[in-house]
Amino acid sequence: MQDGFGRKIDYLRISVTDRCNFRCQYCMSENMTFMPKSELLTLEEITLIAERFIGHGIRKIRLTGGEPLVRRDMSDVIQRLGRKVESGDLEELTLTTNGSLLREYADHLAQHHVARINVSMDTLDPDRFSEITRGARVEQVLDGISAAKEAGIQVKINMVALRDFNQADLLPMAEYCAEQGHDLTVIETMPLGDTGSDRKLEHISAEEFIAPLANNYEIKPIAHRSSGPAKYAAVDPLGLRLGMITPLSNNFCDGCNRLRLTTDGKIFMCLGHNAHVDLRGAVRNEGIEAVDRLLQKALKLKPLRHEFNAQLDGSAEKLERHMNVTGG
Repeated sequence: MQDGFGRKIDYLRISVTDRCNFRCQYCMSENMTFMPKSELLTLEEITLIAERFIGHGIRKIRLTGGEPLVRRDMSDVIQRLGRKVESGDLEELTLTTNGSLLREYADHLAQHHVARINVSMDTLDPDRFSEITRGARVEQVLDGISAAKEAGIQVKINMVALRDFNQADLLPMAEYCAEQGHDLTVIETMPLGDTGSDRKLEHISAEEFIAPLANNYEIKPIAHRSSGPAKYAAVDPLGLRLGMITPLSNNFCDGCNRLRLTTDGKIFMCLGHNAHVDLRGAVRNEGIEAVDRLLQKALKLKPLRHEFNAQLDGSAEKLERHMNVTGG
């Protein structure tokens, strides 16, 4: 598949639920209203739509949320899509999680061909972790990460860069990741939904955020690439592979290879735009064949780049949907 700008599209991110057992301050408001179950894609609809996309050239799928592992039939979702990896129809099935339920799910993930996961963890400090998540325990996440490592799953830690909050936590996080053999990715905040905070005050560029690391170690760019937009560097002599996702400070849209399927069955061609097509309505009213027609429409609608910077300064329409609906 190619979009209107000639970019190859081979990566689908599926948000299986908007619900989460954390309330991270940069992701959602404290008192969130979640979708009724009838609006969510069913297990069968997720599987059928994924199969249709695989038939059109999608080679990598990432399951996200919310927190994907709070979905009650998540074991079945993982098992069904894992079969596509086993058959060779899908190159890779991955997961983004807050890590709190990994102790319960790690073996199941490994058994069904999830070889790599991203865990969102913005600090190792128990008090700051509880503050940013509004009450979660970092010890539970660290235990889940240990369970994933024991199951043979490769772990990458995602750390959101927050001005005047967790920059001092970067050095201990980097040293923890190096010791445990995990990659670390620093992610700039994105202006999605009303979280009750001022996005402009919250934002810090990844380059500025990693200053404590650069003051203690040598950071050298490397050629490594993953499915996502991160650019990587080696941190020596620490032995850490560091990724940086920089949607605001260093636009990466020219190489975008992704589509996003939301919790309620909409395809968003870009995280930073409101344009979408409604697959759930089409599938329920017209049948699974409607996906083919709407997929071609989605490819034509995919924009050249996001508008996050313009949304921050007020010159573009703000995005009302939260990250947990679109998928992190």
